[in-house]
Amino acid sequence: MVEFADRELHPTFHAPDGTTIVDEPVGAVAPVVLLVDDEPSILSSLKRLLRHANYKILTAESGAAALELLAASEVDLIVSDMRMPHMSGAEFLAQAQARYPDTVRILLTGYSEIDSVVRAINEGGVYRYLNKPWDEQDLMLTIAQALEQSRLRKETVRLTALTKRQNDELRTFNARLEDQVLSRTEEIRQTVMFLEDAQQDLKTSYVTMMKVCASMIELRCGVLGGESLRIGEVARHMALALDKSGLRAQEVFFAGLLHGIGRLSLPDELLHKSLDRLSAEESRLYHEHPLRAQMVLTPVAQFQQVAHIIRHQYERFNGRGTPDRLVGSEIPLGSRILCVARDFEGLRRGGIVKQPISDQQAIALLKSQAGMRYDPRVIERFVSLMKNPATLGLGKSVVEINSSQLMEGMRLADDLRTGKGVLLMTKDSVLSAHQVEQVQRFEAQEEAPFTILIHATRAVAMKSAPPETVRQ
Repeated sequence: MVEFADRELHPTFHAPDGTTIVDEPVGAVAPVVLLVDDEPSILSSLKRLLRHANYKILTAESGAAALELLAASEVDLIVSDMRMPHMSGAEFLAQAQARYPDTVRILLTGYSEIDSVVRAINEGGVYRYLNKPWDEQDLMLTIAQALEQSRLRKETVRLTALTKRQNDELRTFNARLEDQVLSRTEEIRQTVMFLEDAQQDLKTSYVTMMKVCASMIELRCGVLGGESLRIGEVARHMALALDKSGLRAQEVFFAGLLHGIGRLSLPDELLHKSLDRLSAEESRLYHEHPLRAQMVLTPVAQFQQVAHIIRHQYERFNGRGTPDRLVGSEIPLGSRILCVARDFEGLRRGGIVKQPISDQQAIALLKSQAGMRYDPRVIERFVSLMKNPATLGLGKSVVEINSSQLMEGMRLADDLRTGKGVLLMTKDSVLSAHQVEQVQRFEAQEEAPFTILIHATRAVAMKSAPPETVRQ
């Protein structure tokens, strides 16, 4: 008599490669035990012994029938008698071991079959053999231990496969994540580059607008040649030498560009007199222009410090200045720097005394006022920097050319202005072919040629190049 109970199917899933994998822990369903004996009474006894255990029982009365069941069902444990007709237990277990090596095998035998037992152990891979008649407790314990060993072995295989699958999925996920991170990083890098370029363009436009404002102030005040820009450059270099703060140096630079914005409110007769020719009332009125400048700049939040520097540009180190009669270090450092740069340019131009004076004469006059009008430390650093005017942006290696010598690709060493002081192009602009034509056309409309300063290395390269290179 053969009994067979179909096992419940294990839950499965399909891996990406199409492989079907059982993902249920081993032991979640009842183990299957195959009992093999040619005597029905023995099979009945074994079934009765195991009826209370959570096992599914299959029975076969011969080795051949048992092999058919093994082919049709998944069996966890075989309990087989040794002495059977046609196919002994040793022969059956040897074939079962060859075909289904993961199935645990137990042999029931008598004391007189020692040689057959040895053969079954060697050829059939028997887990354990028990003597007939068996001890029920010993048999139950042996079956339980064998099934637990089988469960642990299968669970190890399952967990190993699961770990491999998860590792494969993790590697795939990591590869995709890495690609996404690289893609996102590249997007962020390009965005940052775009923002940096936009910020630089905005900064350049911002500075250019400040220079345009300075040019408009000079036109109104009758000062030509980019004096405000030179004051700003000198003040910026001095600020860096004294304070090392790029932010503060930029504020001083803007203060230099816009230091005269308050003079736009002054009457024409004051704008065209040197300071030494002003009457007491005219001098009082003139020295109010920094206050007006502060009022104009106050609404611009970014220019609060710039306005503060401009307000105090006429304070004196000895406390006899205007408007607040501040003394020494009470005067903002930017204002102490600005007044030196401003007066140096004013002396050279003839704006302070009636006639222009040389650089050396201007330096000597500034030094004579150290401790009274000017901060001695600022004067000392200014004199030191003037030993190499290039450090103040006053003596860079440049070449002066006329408009007919202008060529595409040249870079301006200074602002380009008309004879009337109108700003055409800012310093460090690189000329395009169209801009060269415009400059030449504007100059043709003027009475006097423009003063055009080009960085020497570029100008020399252009002049020394063969004709065909120049045309390029």
